[in-house]
Amino acid sequence: MANLNKVFLMGNLTRNPELRYTPSGTAVASFGVAVNRNWTGQDGEKKEEVCFVDISAFGRIAEVINEYFSKGKPIFVEGRLQFNQWETKDGQKRSTLRVVAENFQFIGGAAKKNEMQEIPTEPGLNKNPSTGGADISNEEIPF
Repeated sequence: MANLNKVFLMGNLTRNPELRYTPSGTAVASFGVAVNRNWTGQDGEKKEEVCFVDISAFGRIAEVINEYFSKGKPIFVEGRLQFNQWETKDGQKRSTLRVVAENFQFIGGAAKKNEMQEIPTEPGLNKNPSTGGADISNEEIPF
């Protein structure tokens, strides 16, 4: 049977990206996106719900997102779902579902932290230059 793990989200950042680096030098950006859904109920009343999604980006994508995005800015993210499980020190089981960004697009124009600027595009933004262009493995993620 065929499998597909693909996510497309368009929303606004809920917090500024947090950029870290793995011991091997791979950039990792973590940020949140709020995605709104609007509809009209059977009673004719307009309704809205918000879905908050945690997103991680790696390599050059992480660095570009950290440089050009801040809280409240709109973004379009293409990625995949990743499910993580762990056990806390006191023995409780925890889990989280997040999106790993594989590509993104600017929505409504590019701005460098409140400054308009043209963004250079380059092929292979999701490749890790320190590994000769190879994709990042999950073992390099420090969390």
